[in-house]
Amino acid sequence: MHLKRKIIKTAAALLSAAFVGLYGTAGYYSSRLPSVINAEQTDEIKIAGFPELKCTCSRGDAIPALGRGIAAEQVTFSLFGVIPVKNVEIHRAEAPVYAVGGIPFGIKLLMEGVMVTGLGDVECESGAVVCPAEKAGIRRGDIIRLADGEALTSNDQLQGLISSSGGKTVELSVERDGDVFSALLQPVLSRRSGGWKGGMWVRDSIAGIGTMTFFDKESGSFVGLGHPICDSDTGGIVPVHSGEAVPVEITDVKRGARGIPGELRGSFSAGESFGSLSRNKTSGIYGSLSAEAAAELSEECEEYRMAFRQEIEVGPAEVITTISGERPEKYAAEVVSVDYSSAGTSKNMVIRITDERLIEAVGGIVQGMSGSPIIQNGKLIGAVTHVFVADPAQGYGIFAETMYDEMG
Repeated sequence: MHLKRKIIKTAAALLSAAFVGLYGTAGYYSSRLPSVINAEQTDEIKIAGFPELKCTCSRGDAIPALGRGIAAEQVTFSLFGVIPVKNVEIHRAEAPVYAVGGIPFGIKLLMEGVMVTGLGDVECESGAVVCPAEKAGIRRGDIIRLADGEALTSNDQLQGLISSSGGKTVELSVERDGDVFSALLQPVLSRRSGGWKGGMWVRDSIAGIGTMTFFDKESGSFVGLGHPICDSDTGGIVPVHSGEAVPVEITDVKRGARGIPGELRGSFSAGESFGSLSRNKTSGIYGSLSAEAAAELSEECEEYRMAFRQEIEVGPAEVITTISGERPEKYAAEVVSVDYSSAGTSKNMVIRITDERLIEAVGGIVQGMSGSPIIQNGKLIGAVTHVFVADPAQGYGIFAETMYDEMG
């Protein structure tokens, strides 16, 4: 009898531990699932990376239609169809079809306002050393929008206002981390130059090379990079006043190696333009192709239906990119991992280049390849965004769905 009770207690303890383990596993899956999933009307909702999760419709939880042809419902994911994991809102919509790029382009941006890239002391006529900008509460990375009520578009414009101030206070409208405030700048007369100085360096424009991910043949809207353009000195996202996308020819590649990121190098085509750039977002740079560029690229670029995030799986894929001239090629790659729950980031999945041609030529992923489309199972799943400095064959990718959402 004693042995029987002992066996029963042991079995109960093991069963309890099993349930605790299962519920702990359910908590893990819950943290890995998004709260909202987009899907085609006919799709059976599955998470490619989690085949053990089953989806069932919840009771009495109809959600009002969202408009723009999008229907919504609520479902419950459960572990092996037994243990509830998470309630998820499903938005039903047709997946778009886009012309996929892989084409390099030159980026020319004029900032909205000017960005403070550094502060410096000024030696006054008295011999005293001061920094007027620092005294006014200005910091590195601030965006100065207005000076004495005048909208700023260039470094020369701001320096001109300070130089002609005669020492009078200049009222600045400054943006920092989304907040706008006024700062009173008191210029000082420089002993060295004899002119009025504000004690700061600012930047009004930026240029570089990126890769176009996809575009809409009908509207001409396009997106590239898959991550924001940030100032090299401050790391802040550059606010765009206006910009231009220009054709570029890749003329050279600095090969990547462990600890040393590689880089595509090229020359801008003088006097030519793809179109305009209008938005610099966390998910990439957005713009509109000119009618001529849209017509030309539509003939060259292949169309793919976009995959929603839950369709992406660990396994073989392809990257479309350009490492020489102006023509993109397909290279073998693989998706190493997928973070289905990630949002507001350009690091949704880890990818690895497996094509020996690309590894031999450039080392894997290099700067300038950001925006290169990733294809899996005949669908556009995302774009390359970052390289792992410690292993240039690997890097991050962003969901194409995230870029699509931002395109609007």
